[in-house]
Amino acid sequence: MPENNFDEHTARTYEDKWPELFDPAVVDPAVDFLAALAGPGGTALELGIGTGRIALPLSRRGVRVHGIELSPAMAAEMDGKPGAEHVGVTIGDFATTKVGHDFTLAYLVRNTITNLTTQDEQVECFRTVADQLGPGGSFVIEVYIPELRRLPPGQTVHPFTVTPAHLGFEEYDVASQTAVSHHYWVVDGRLETRSTPHRYVWPSELDLMARIAGMTLRERWSGWNREPYTGDSRSHISVWRKTS
Repeated sequence: MPENNFDEHTARTYEDKWPELFDPAVVDPAVDFLAALAGPGGTALELGIGTGRIALPLSRRGVRVHGIELSPAMAAEMDGKPGAEHVGVTIGDFATTKVGHDFTLAYLVRNTITNLTTQDEQVECFRTVADQLGPGGSFVIEVYIPELRRLPPGQTVHPFTVTPAHLGFEEYDVASQTAVSHHYWVVDGRLETRSTPHRYVWPSELDLMARIAGMTLRERWSGWNREPYTGDSRSHISVWRKTS
């Protein structure tokens, strides 16, 4: 079972600390992309549903959404929002938890695949998703490209957010293919810190995990608006289709 790094305080302050994630300019393209894949009357499974940032607007588009969430506190935050009664939630580890079958779409956004901190867990996640997709169903992952190219020689830490209210640093261990995200916020004149472990993963490795699970790559973009994926892309949206 992965470690639950989202306690009640984190869940309660999540939207305040990452307000940019809830901007319609960020949310709407993702919902458009996912709704098109799910299709009219489709069913979707969200891994790491969190506070419903994507699930709630996707549900309003007519897609029946069910989520798996490790943190009861995060799920409780979603419960109090309009439309939450139309979204099912199962508390559990999304690498192994199964809630049904014949979903037309499964998706995992905002780097959440890296919350599984071993390769075995990530491979099992693909297998678990494939078991729950119907024939031709799609699996979507949004995740960053590891920033190793931007590390100066001999250094292991890369700043990814630098604002007056929030500093974020990724500390890489290339031998184990893991990283620790360190966050520092100034909240009401006080410093809050948070560090979480992750396993970064390359696009080609994800493609192999998909093949092991009976899925093949359908498309890959650098963003939800289908911007071309290139060697300079800093993230990717990948779509695999169930073939067996």
